Formats: sequence, C-alpha cells, structure tokens
Amino acid sequence: MILLKIGVLALQGDFEKHFSMIRKAGAVPLKIRSIDDLEYIDGLIIPGGESTTIGKLLKRFNLLPHLKEKIGDGLPVFGTCAGMILLAREITGSDQLRIGAMDITVTRNAYGSQVDSFEADVNVPGISAEPVRAVFIRAPIVTDFSPEVKVLARFEDRPVLIRQDKLLASSFHPELTDNDAIHRYFLSMI
Repeated sequence: MILLKIGVLALQGDFEKHFSMIRKAGAVPLKIRSIDDLEYIDGLIIPGGESTTIGKLLKRFNLLPHLKEKIGDGLPVFGTCAGMILLAREITGSDQLRIGAMDITVTRNAYGSQVDSFEADVNVPGISAEPVRAVFIRAPIVTDFSPEVKVLARFEDRPVLIRQDKLLASSFHPELTDNDAIHRYFLSMI
C-alpha cells in the first residue's frame, strides 16, 4: 500500500501537532518550506498561527505564486484557523497577503483575543459519529460564502468547517485534540 504524503506548511505556527495527526490518520507528513517541497506531496495542510506573518513568509520564500498554481491544478489543501484566513478570497477590513482560493469572506479574531479562547463540541455529520472537540484560538468567523462552498459543521449557527472542491477549512484547531476524524476526512478527499 502506498501511503499519502501530506505536506504541512512549516513556516510559522504549530505544524508539529498536524504531523502527529497525519501519522495517526495513516499518512506520511512532510515539512513544506520551499518551492521544491511542493513537488513531493499529495495534499497540503496550512496550520494555525499568525496569518499575516505566514502570508509575508509565503511571499518572502516565493511560495505564494507556486502554491496558487498548485491549488489551481487541483492540490487538496486543508487550512486550520490562520490557514482558513489565508485560503479566503476576502478578509474583512484587511488587505493582507492571502492565497484567496476559497469563495469565502472571513473576519479575523472574531471569537475574541487569546484570552477568549475556548473549546466546544461540534457535530460533523458524515465525518464523525461523535461530536468533535473543537479548539477555538483567536478564531476567524466565516461571514459570507458562495453556493459552491459546502458547510460541513456549524457552531452557534456559524460555519466552522467548510469545503469547496478539494479545499477544506476550519475555524478551529482539530490537531489539538486526540480525534483524527477531520484529518482522515481530508485524506479521503485526495
């Protein structure tokens, strides 16, 4: 059996936790730090962290245009928290660098600052029979999305897990729990 190779953008943020989840879900994690690294992966995770900083680093390392091209060619991508922000076409009140591949509008830090971080159980029908523990840390809120975007989970009636074609994004951090259901779902998209 050939194992999928899942890249994790390793420029800033907590990418190591995603490595553990990828292994647990049955794939091989690889650090992505250069254009060449993109050639060896079947899918990519853009982790949480500071979306402005990650965007600047994508530009500095000349990854942004290559990443956009790969996504345009069908590379499956999963963005968590800051990753969701970077995948969004629009960011309320911001012109920060972004990939802009998903037809969504997000508001950064919409659940509050770092001290307002919290955990909640979120139902993800079709992905996990049991509710998934969601960790929200300075999380974005999806304020608008096109009909092509499928809402997979909601919290307080707001989309927190969404999919558009081969792109998956969550407002929360599934890698900070023991439940690998969402990572397994991402692997099933490849």
